[in-house]
Order: sequence, then C-alpha cells, then structure tokens
Amino acid sequence: MNDPVSGPVDDPAGGPVTGSDDRPSDHPTDDPLRTWRRLAGTSVLLDGFHALKHAVRFGAEVPVAVTADRTAALALADDLAPDVRDRLAHLLREVPEETYRGLVPRPHPTAVAALAVRRSRATNLAALAHTPRTAPIVVLDNPRNLGNAGAVIRLAAGFGATGVVTTGTLDPWHPTVVRGGAGLHFATAVERLEVAELPPGPLFALDPEGDDIRGMKLPDDAVLAFGSERSGLSTELRARADHLLSLPMRPQVSSYNLATSVAMTLYHWSSGAF
Repeated sequence: MNDPVSGPVDDPAGGPVTGSDDRPSDHPTDDPLRTWRRLAGTSVLLDGFHALKHAVRFGAEVPVAVTADRTAALALADDLAPDVRDRLAHLLREVPEETYRGLVPRPHPTAVAALAVRRSRATNLAALAHTPRTAPIVVLDNPRNLGNAGAVIRLAAGFGATGVVTTGTLDPWHPTVVRGGAGLHFATAVERLEVAELPPGPLFALDPEGDDIRGMKLPDDAVLAFGSERSGLSTELRARADHLLSLPMRPQVSSYNLATSVAMTLYHWSSGAF
C-alpha cells in the first residue's frame, strides 16, 4: 500500500514504486507537512483544485500539494484537466482530512491545497514594460474588495491581457485574491505599483463623465484604468489619463460591479469595435 503522507513503499522487485500507477513519485522521505510549514509564510496559497490546476498549467513552481482525497482529486483532473493530470498525480500527497483542514483558513470543497512560488517582481515588471504589446494592461486604482480583485485577474487571464496592476494598499497576491482569481495569477503579470510607475501606453480611464466607449477603438497597447468601488478614480490617476471613457448604462442605475466593468471593457477591446 501507499503511505499517503510519507510516500510510496518499495516495489517487491526493488526500488520505490513510481510512475503510471498514480502513486506520487516524490522521494519516500519527503514530508509534505514539514515542507508546508517551512514554506507557508513566503509562498502563494493555492486554495482548491482549480487554483492548483491553473497554476500548474501556466508554469508555476509548486513545491508541495496536499489533498484529503487523492482519488477524488485525480478524478477531477481526468475530467477537467487531462493536460496536467500527470503532473498533478506527481504532486498531490494525501493527508488526513483533519490535517488538511489545519493547513488552510477555509477548507475548499475539493479538499485540495498547495503552495506555489510567487512570480518575481522583476519578471512581472519586465512583462508589463515589454513593447510592442499585443494586449492591454488593466489597472485597478486603489481597489478595496479582495474578491473583486481576484475576479478581475481571472477575467484578465481569460482575455489574454498583458497584466493587472493595482495601486494603493491592497496586495494583489493576498490569499483571498488568489482564491478569487482561481490561481490565474500565473497566467498574467500581477503587480502593485504607484500611479507614477504605470507601464507605458495610452491611458484610458473609465469614468461616468467620459466619452461613450462605443465610439472609441481601444488599441492593443492600452492601459485601462478602473476606479475603486466606492470613490472612483483617484485625482492623480484621473489627471494622468489620456482619455476618459464611460460604459453604457441605463439612467438611474448608479454603477456596475468592478469586475463587470472590466469585462465589458475587455470585451469591447477584443471585438475591435468602435
């Protein structure tokens, strides 16, 4: 039998059992709990199967991954992520459910959790500064809601945006943001910057007083800025904007959710419409 924590036992013919029978191929002496405790304070928490799936798919370094039900997790991989199924089988180590629950702030329905190495700031900045750019950068100006920030990162990854930049105090790599983004931080460049440090490119800021976005074609190198849910654009960012744009909205409706505004704007860009 396979010990869910300490790894595979030796094959009768000699040597550890590894490979195609779905047993984890880590070294038998590896202790996922010891690794987790050592890295937890400096790593990105991947909370749930989908976050781990996306992180692995987009090249994240994942030193440890655990689950309370390895059979169920690999069944999900068979159905939803056959392209990374073998890598997940290699990574996932089964631990008792009580142990799993003690590792995460809120247990995920898939009972999967992992730690990943955060992409370096230098790598993100290089991606954001690279020109010519083939897709816009999304800027969240002083966002407040962690879940909304995660949803925006998920949207940006889906549209193939170059990256997502936040200004202000919110950490875009906060565990709640990563959970909301389903691990797609590794599919795009995510970084926190000052307004004065924004990447190059024409700055289009969304504002109720702006011109109707339907009359503007957004270039691929656009920097698309969205104000906070409560107070809108900061004075500093608004002053830097090359264009103020507004989204179509029925009279007497006050606003859209932040992620909805980003989705509408990225869709307008992707359609190439005026």
